[in-house]
Amino acid sequence: MADQTLFAAQRRALILEEIRRTGAVRVADLVTEFGVSDMTVRRDLEALTRQGAVQKVHGGAVAAGSASSFEPGFTAKSELEEGTKAALADAAARLVEPGSVVALSAGTTTYAVASRLLEVPQLTVVTNSLRIADLLWAAESDGMETVPSLLLTGGSPTRSAALVGALADQLIRTLHVDLLILGVHGVSEQAGLTTPNLAEAQTNRALIASARRTVVVADHTKWGVVGLSSFATLTEVDCLITDDALPTAARNALADTVGELVVVPAAG
Repeated sequence: MADQTLFAAQRRALILEEIRRTGAVRVADLVTEFGVSDMTVRRDLEALTRQGAVQKVHGGAVAAGSASSFEPGFTAKSELEEGTKAALADAAARLVEPGSVVALSAGTTTYAVASRLLEVPQLTVVTNSLRIADLLWAAESDGMETVPSLLLTGGSPTRSAALVGALADQLIRTLHVDLLILGVHGVSEQAGLTTPNLAEAQTNRALIASARRTVVVADHTKWGVVGLSSFATLTEVDCLITDDALPTAARNALADTVGELVVVPAAG
């Protein structure tokens, strides 16, 4: 038992060292690095949280005091809940009508949605995502005939490859889109939809104001996560697509506030 306790203490020290060095860790990476179970890593993070050394976020942990303002890069976020994001993207793509104008916010789940829209005929995509723009440009370069027309908002890029700021907001305010598919950093009954980036919050508000219908794609790990800035209440959401790993209490709270709640099977 003494050896096991010592090993746990050493492992937690190494986890804390990595968080202080890089700003964040992912549960999946720690499982691979230490050769322990997912539950063991989560217990380690719980212990470090109780010590006040770190703060837990969906899929991992960040340095204490940084959870509301910390924003991982696009690549790091894309590796979280990949299978579930694919299921959410499938459900969201089914809502897109041929010939419509669709706005896609920046994010890894909306990127997955964009990949499913490449064969929707006569579609126009408005986005502030550099990654989504790259995806559409690459498809067009490959000669695909049904690639959606693209309108990129312009603006200043964030860590998550989102274009934000006055230039982006000014353009978005002149637009009228049929459907907005929106990714979020966090969803909370009290705080609503949130993001760690103040400028991105403002741009998301402009996107919501431009759309006849707003659809939010958010896997279960986003529930209860509160970023630095709120940009919409749950009552402003026409449809929220999530997965069945979301707790019953959270489902009930969402069902009472959003226009429509769509629950898809979580990836195994």
